[in-house]
Amino acid sequence: MNPYVRLLTEAGPLAAFFFTNAQAGIMTGTAVFMVATLVALGVSWHFERRLPVMPLVGAGFVLLFGGLTLWLNDDLFIKLKPTLVNLLFATVLFAAHFARRNVMKHLLGTVLALTDEGWRTLALRWAWFFLLLAALNEAVWRTMTTDAWVNFKVFGILPLTLLFSALQTPLILRHQVTDEEQASAR
Repeated sequence: MNPYVRLLTEAGPLAAFFFTNAQAGIMTGTAVFMVATLVALGVSWHFERRLPVMPLVGAGFVLLFGGLTLWLNDDLFIKLKPTLVNLLFATVLFAAHFARRNVMKHLLGTVLALTDEGWRTLALRWAWFFLLLAALNEAVWRTMTTDAWVNFKVFGILPLTLLFSALQTPLILRHQVTDEEQASAR
């Protein structure tokens, strides 16, 4: 998929949520977020003929918690969504670690080639990061206005995630397996 289309499918629903919330409030923003999420999945399917696991899980949560928000007319549910998604991801990564399975390798193994130690370290770092994001989301929605929470969701969580991802580069480079090493391991 074209990188710009990929960026649009990944960040577009969040941008739509942000702008609609600013213009029409959290309920309309939530409805637009749900529709934009479904459109993004449709675009992903159109270009790749598959639905990536993480966006699919995220979409399920958006539809479930967005639906509860609209049905019950209570923004608590859409505010809880990031906490629960991040807790789910952290739980999966920690459980897989203790079961000596590597979910990250399964999800990213076609993009990255790392040593087993590299995959374990990367997975644990992401698990802890997801816990941090869950705690931050809880602190922000419980102590700030809804508009401040939406701003944090767009201008806090997203940049923090991009920064955290970039900070993993030294680990990835240190544990990267070359094509020759992969070939000799087969």
